[in-house]
Amino acid sequence: MRKSILFLAGLASIVTGLPTEVQEIHGRQSAPTATIKNGTVVGTSSGGIDSFSGIPFAQPPVGNLRLRPPQSLTQGFPGGTFDASKSAAACPQFAFQVDNLDLSDLPNSVVGDIIGELVQSPIAQVAINQKEDCLSITVQRPAGTTANSKLPVIFWIYGGGFEAGWSAMYDGSNFIKSSVNLGKPVVYVAVNYRYWVQENIAAFGGDPSKVTIWGESAGSISVFDHTVINGGDNTYNGKPWFRAAIMNSGSVIPATDVSTPKPQAIYDKVVASSPCAGSANTVSCLRGLDYATFLRAVSSVPGIFSYRSVDLSYLPRPDPGDSFFSESPEVSLQASRYAKVPTIVGDQEDEGTLFSLVQSNITTNDDLVNYVASYFPADPNNVENARNLAAQYSNIVVAGQPAGSPFRTGGLNNIYPQFKRLAAILGDLTFTLTRRSYLNFITNDGVPAWSYLSTFAYGTPILGTFHATDVIYSFFTPSNTTVPTRSFHTYYINLIYDLDPNSANLAGPVIQWPRWSNSTPSLLNFGLGSNSVMLDNFRQAAYNYVQPRINQFRV
Repeated sequence: MRKSILFLAGLASIVTGLPTEVQEIHGRQSAPTATIKNGTVVGTSSGGIDSFSGIPFAQPPVGNLRLRPPQSLTQGFPGGTFDASKSAAACPQFAFQVDNLDLSDLPNSVVGDIIGELVQSPIAQVAINQKEDCLSITVQRPAGTTANSKLPVIFWIYGGGFEAGWSAMYDGSNFIKSSVNLGKPVVYVAVNYRYWVQENIAAFGGDPSKVTIWGESAGSISVFDHTVINGGDNTYNGKPWFRAAIMNSGSVIPATDVSTPKPQAIYDKVVASSPCAGSANTVSCLRGLDYATFLRAVSSVPGIFSYRSVDLSYLPRPDPGDSFFSESPEVSLQASRYAKVPTIVGDQEDEGTLFSLVQSNITTNDDLVNYVASYFPADPNNVENARNLAAQYSNIVVAGQPAGSPFRTGGLNNIYPQFKRLAAILGDLTFTLTRRSYLNFITNDGVPAWSYLSTFAYGTPILGTFHATDVIYSFFTPSNTTVPTRSFHTYYINLIYDLDPNSANLAGPVIQWPRWSNSTPSLLNFGLGSNSVMLDNFRQAAYNYVQPRINQFRV
């Protein structure tokens, strides 16, 4: 049964992200082409961008290939060509609409504020054209790029709690246009959850020796996981898979392995929600189900917007019997078994607010402690650790004003008695303090690292600068129209080209970004109208409690 859980987790890591509707690229000019081992890929060209969408990178994961690692696509395209002019299909996923948030216990005015913000976010959108045959990759490049161009490559992995999303919503056009304007053009790759890039990207004008991997949320956790798999061996045919990494809101997540009760319970729930409960071979039975029945079963477990929140059902988990991903990620860091590449890693100021909206029955300190402790059932001291951690998040600032997230808002925004404390703790344990822990390990090993905190949505009611707000500026805002967009694009493109975000084009709000170190843990504060440098020492008491006990905080 242990292997069954791993297969299920493997599928989840393939089918994740944030969903939305995406307009196809129209106004085709002369169709660009690229020839790879499977045949000729025919794309579209519009607005100075060539796009090749939905290129299959593996055999369809259906039937007997369901719940197995992706199998390489070795056969040629039918007729020798593949039409890459249409948006890639989305993989099967949880419903991820705002309508699924149960906010019935909150005042209508509060619900209105929350919904008003979320409808503008990619999180609120709906994935279209979902199907199980979805393992595809999309490549975009500046128009006119040829196989001889050898441009650096940015490889994007989207987020979504390892349960939802698709690559097609993340159009790389704005990012590519910024790269051209900065004189540093790049090739952009997005995947529906790498052999493919190393073997084929040169045909599209990309340089396989200059790949940077970039992700947000679950995609950012996936980027980190890429650094620790295979014992940190980051090579393919003697050359690096990638040479730099960018992590937006997610890094090391300590995790219990596939043999422990929590992942087993997830698998058992899926089986119990299917016609396979009485089968002698439940994995084989699940593979034989029709698509709709299978999707209902795998969607029966708690999602990221449920009461269980960031206690993710389909979090990637280590398998001690498989060298690919054999140990909890923090162990890899402690043993220095990871790919040591220049890294940008950062968070939003209020990562936890979005994931703390529905737990309104948590009204006392004991309620809070017991809820947090339930995330770590394998730790015999989970209640004690949760209580000691919660003590670092006072419910009083001054004159009875509750502390917590959204931060720096005094007594405002506490929509139920423990909301701000819970939001602070979930945000810190999942994103902010684990980022600081990650930086502590890698900079001790001499890895060049730069870190940031986004505060550009400060003042947003209830949510603050909430999870995934950076994606709006990175992808959905035209190049050079806002300070955050200009900043993200300039720093990231510099890293992609020169392995240093400060290498060129520093002017105005794009200031010198100091490296993070244990002696001077500097952060770049991404503001709405300007950027500044700050120290990464807030909530240090909570960090000082978690860091020496990080192995005990395995979800």
